[in-house]
Amino acid sequence: MYCDIAQWKNIRHEIIRKGVPIRQVAREMGIHRKTIRKMLNHPLPPPPVPRNRGYPKLGPHLVSIQCMLQENATLPPSARLSAKAIYERTRDEEGFTGCYNAVRRYACRISPHRARMLTDGELKPNKQAHARQVASDWMRAVLQKEIAPDVLHRDVGDVPDFLTLLHRLYEGRLSDRNRSMVVLANRYGLSSRTVSAFLSISRNTHRTYLRSFKIGGQTCLFARRPNSTRKFDNEAVKQAIFGLLHEPPSNYGINRTTWIINDLSRVLGEKGHSACPAVIRKITKSAGYCWRKAKIVLTSADPDYTEKLNHIRSILSGLRSDEAFFSIDEFGPFAVKMQPGRILSAPGEQRVVPQWQKSRGCMIVTAALELSSNQVTHFYSTKKNTTEIIRMLELLIETYCGRSRIYLSWDAASWHISKDLKQRVEEHNTTALINGRPTVEMAPLPSGAQFLNVIESVFSGMAKAIIHNSAIERWMTPRRR
Repeated sequence: MYCDIAQWKNIRHEIIRKGVPIRQVAREMGIHRKTIRKMLNHPLPPPPVPRNRGYPKLGPHLVSIQCMLQENATLPPSARLSAKAIYERTRDEEGFTGCYNAVRRYACRISPHRARMLTDGELKPNKQAHARQVASDWMRAVLQKEIAPDVLHRDVGDVPDFLTLLHRLYEGRLSDRNRSMVVLANRYGLSSRTVSAFLSISRNTHRTYLRSFKIGGQTCLFARRPNSTRKFDNEAVKQAIFGLLHEPPSNYGINRTTWIINDLSRVLGEKGHSACPAVIRKITKSAGYCWRKAKIVLTSADPDYTEKLNHIRSILSGLRSDEAFFSIDEFGPFAVKMQPGRILSAPGEQRVVPQWQKSRGCMIVTAALELSSNQVTHFYSTKKNTTEIIRMLELLIETYCGRSRIYLSWDAASWHISKDLKQRVEEHNTTALINGRPTVEMAPLPSGAQFLNVIESVFSGMAKAIIHNSAIERWMTPRRR
């Protein structure tokens, strides 16, 4: 794409001075980001570099040809050597075996004024180069909006969808501008070679654009042509995806009950039908399916989760009448404050609770729920530690001294699994039969499985129904742990 000095400087000013992102400028100007980075590396557009066609047979004779051309520059036009004369002298005197066109092209390329050397010895201006320059200047003026729309319309004649072509030329992407310029330049009378060289497109592409415009106008010209090799249109890939979706992931060593896109993509690659997650998502969506994110539920990461849960289930299923199973936990600490709650009040009376209150103290409730009788044993304390748990152990032993065995179930808090607590349980069990007290067995819950602790529901109901909905002015609210 042609880029003049003004546009070059404008892009550099937008990015360097104003700080506009390169991606935004590329999207607005329709220029590739790599091209914009080249603009940032050079203050001005670099001069065009001519293609080096090479002169394999002419190489040994270039020095003598250059000398003859330099002599031509000092001679009057009538005495200058023509390209044919230079070719014949080089052939006869130096044994040149190449063709005449090679000598003529080389002489035209390095001549001082890029003139075309004729066989009659005269130097005349290159009309073809001049015509290309005029055509390039016209297309450049069209791109830079130097030609008014009405003047341009008069130059190109009655072109269908002229306003749409003009809009795409100035506001569209690079490919849209190339399409519009091809149509306008063709109606202006420019050759396909000149237009293709100016726009840096092939002549086949130039012919394709003109053919599309002739068949369907601007609709066909600017229509996006789908790629026939797109993977989400491949029937083999579709069949492989839906065939795999109807199989359980366990068939491929995946410990899941449903498929996720990443696993599906990996297994497809192993079966020879590679497809990225985006392709899988598009194929399933076009078929009417959608992917749903799994809900996050309470769970435990304890590797012994199944063993611990089965142990508790076996105890509860075989619990005898002279045994007791306790669910133990702590609730709190509480900050003693006024709570809004509900209260029986007279008409027009409005109870007010201060938003900001100073705590009047705090406490903790340590409780044990006996699952058979649904009875709660509790006491208040100011700390959560092993001492308080041993205190609860001794209270349960005395309260249920008529039982033969009691089971204690709690979560994986540090004070629930301490060495001192285990030692105290062992000491008690060694003398339990002698003293007529029940033996104690611990049935800890899996780590991170507080939702299995039954007493949590008691605490939750108590907080909702009593603490947070109480008419008592000096109650307690749980403080964040």
